[in-house]
Amino acid sequence: MNNAQLFAFEADFVASLRCIPMAVRLKLDRSGVKLTLRQWSRFTLDDRRRLLEAPCRTEAQIAAYHDELVRLVAQRANEIARPLADPPAPIWEETAEAPPAVAAYARSIGAAPLQPHQWAALSDLQRFALLKLTRDNHDNVNFLPALREFGLLGAA
Repeated sequence: MNNAQLFAFEADFVASLRCIPMAVRLKLDRSGVKLTLRQWSRFTLDDRRRLLEAPCRTEAQIAAYHDELVRLVAQRANEIARPLADPPAPIWEETAEAPPAVAAYARSIGAAPLQPHQWAALSDLQRFALLKLTRDNHDNVNFLPALREFGLLGAA
């Protein structure tokens, strides 16, 4: 996995990293840290790039990423980093079939639900992004562009 992958549907804020990209959101979920956009905005551009580029897959990498987040929140935002209230189960890592929320959201916007082979062919980050883009409290306007970018529209 490319630790620093940015998607085309994130293009409106990629250059400045003014918003938290999906690649970092995945790492936040893995490391169990709640990071607000306000806290993110207090980080320097170099801080944001380091967080984007840092690996966060093995236990050691996850622990190091967590520690770096805690340090940066304290240093830049003068706050104590908060843990995620309910760390999500990593269902994006399961490749058998798309979770019901992804299938339901695809149907709700008139797109065909993903077939198991399509879901399995996606990277962890792509599956994570699709899951995040189905959440009630998320700006879901990027779900359709994500499907398009991932080559999932019009395929059966």
